[in-house]
Amino acid sequence: MGSLIGSDLLEGAGNQMRVVHALALRETRTRFGQHRLGYLWALLEPTLWILTLYGAFTLAGRESMSGMELIPFLATGMVVYDLFSKSVEKVSAAIVSNKALLFYPHVKTLDIVFARGSLEFATYAIVFVILLGGHGLLVQQMQIHDLLLVITGFGLAALLGMGVGLLFCTLSVISNVADRIRGPLLRPLFWVSGIFFAADALPSEARDLLLWNPVLHCVEMVRSGWFESYAANYGSPVYVSYWILGLFFAGLSLERHVRPKVQLT
Repeated sequence: MGSLIGSDLLEGAGNQMRVVHALALRETRTRFGQHRLGYLWALLEPTLWILTLYGAFTLAGRESMSGMELIPFLATGMVVYDLFSKSVEKVSAAIVSNKALLFYPHVKTLDIVFARGSLEFATYAIVFVILLGGHGLLVQQMQIHDLLLVITGFGLAALLGMGVGLLFCTLSVISNVADRIRGPLLRPLFWVSGIFFAADALPSEARDLLLWNPVLHCVEMVRSGWFESYAANYGSPVYVSYWILGLFFAGLSLERHVRPKVQLT
């Protein structure tokens, strides 16, 4: 009996993985197959931001702190933040953009959420490797201090974005006000997520306030994993995990509540 249950669970998990994979391929073609720049735009957008910030730092005569090179310092902040924000944006539209797919019995809301979130994770992982790898080739030097910590921070940023996106995704079914307030609510995170500062360099009062922001913890973890000279004394994977669990619990609870409304429309 136990082996039958186990085989059924494995078969069900395999079927859902195939569904997620198919949805991710569909999202890839939809997002990148209809534009001339295609996948290249995902690389150009953070690159332009990084170069803009690099120019501003250079003109201001400001250097990055704790012995970190400026381009990798900005990239470890910008790409992680972009991963979070784009995951929120794409997952928030999971139901609205894919209502027809939800009529198929094998396709669930969470499948679309994971498909879109996985695509963002893969996209920005490639962008991260290209940007930091390209810089390493340019300066003929690259050393990763703790690859596992880099992957942990990156993965938690993706899951955090998916959690926030799932919450707004279900709220948007109840009221379109959710879509209108999402931008104004999340936009300030650009300035307080550690893109152009490190937590260690802040006054204690400001640092204690900004550390309520889980995205800052993700950036701190990635930076600490990349730079040997920087220790993420304030990057807590446990704290970010609590946020992720809470967001997914709230999002999935609301999804069950709005499911009949989605099916009716």
